[in-house]
Amino acid sequence: MSNANAVASPAVLVYPERIAHNLQRMIQMAGDVSRLRPHVKTHKLAQVIALKRAAGIRKFKVSTIAEAEMTAAAGGEDILLAYQPVGPAVQRLITLVQQFPDTRFSTLVDDARNLAAIGTSAVAAGVTIALYIDLNVGMNRTGIVPGEAALALYRAICDTPGVQPAGLHAYDGHLHAADRRKLDKEVQGTFAPVWAMRDQLRAQGLPLPNIVASGTPTFATLAQHEGVEVGAGTTVLWDFGQAQTCPDYDFLNGAMLLTRVISKPAPGLLCLDLGHKAVASEMPHPRVRLMGLEDASAVTHSEEHLVLQTERAQEYAVGDVLYGIPRHICPTMALHSEVHAVHDGVADETWPVLARARRITV
Repeated sequence: MSNANAVASPAVLVYPERIAHNLQRMIQMAGDVSRLRPHVKTHKLAQVIALKRAAGIRKFKVSTIAEAEMTAAAGGEDILLAYQPVGPAVQRLITLVQQFPDTRFSTLVDDARNLAAIGTSAVAAGVTIALYIDLNVGMNRTGIVPGEAALALYRAICDTPGVQPAGLHAYDGHLHAADRRKLDKEVQGTFAPVWAMRDQLRAQGLPLPNIVASGTPTFATLAQHEGVEVGAGTTVLWDFGQAQTCPDYDFLNGAMLLTRVISKPAPGLLCLDLGHKAVASEMPHPRVRLMGLEDASAVTHSEEHLVLQTERAQEYAVGDVLYGIPRHICPTMALHSEVHAVHDGVADETWPVLARARRITV
């Protein structure tokens, strides 16, 4: 980047041309743009929603009310809140439905009592909310296990005023084998109960518009199944964690970190301004892969500092700029209030990371 001196560190750089390439690659893998429902949580940027819409993407998946609001305000036509709303979140979702009448909103449910609460609130507000059954396919994070209880819950959606059935949602984030044949086999076993439930619903004459599934590793596999919308998110910006898990994917790094050397506290050591508050730190080291410092190992990592040990420390001076790819881009984005968009090697725009907020207006 030719104007690094104009960018305060630590910072996130995004590359719109690379993002556009990744979106086209996603469409190619899905076979049809209508089968894509990419996750917004990765980037949280209205400008990337615009890039998605320019590529023909009309369906979006989000995790928070703020992400849903940002996506709707940016023109998103079909938004799935893939996070069961409870408490005040139910009314916040209803408010979005009322404020954006041209946007189709849907959300998840895995609990009969919460279904009743959503239905009651929707009726009181005079709206109808589309609901997906959230299925637990082995991750054991959220959802109801496919089976009779899930079938009963789906029938309850059909019978509850204020809501309507949208389909099945199955997130498979626990499947991430790097060997594609092994992963394909795991997907086959994991989703057999989902396909069985779909067939049972059809046999009972119940409506089943679609199935939303896939994380990034299973994207290519589930994209081969008709009737499935794939909801990968990391593929838009990419990171080295998913590049390791999915070596057969050919996405480009659409986001990078810019950091600087702020101290050389001892021979062989470099301290960077890339602490926990600048790069996702829930993963083991290396949490960032620095260009030109592939041999470096983390010594300490704290709120504002990353101390590295490297044989190349003598080559760097205090103030020198380094670029790196995070292991996990999604939570890294949430740590930054803005990013710098780079065109032709120049950071010439600043984009607010609007949906990192817990609340925008609703």
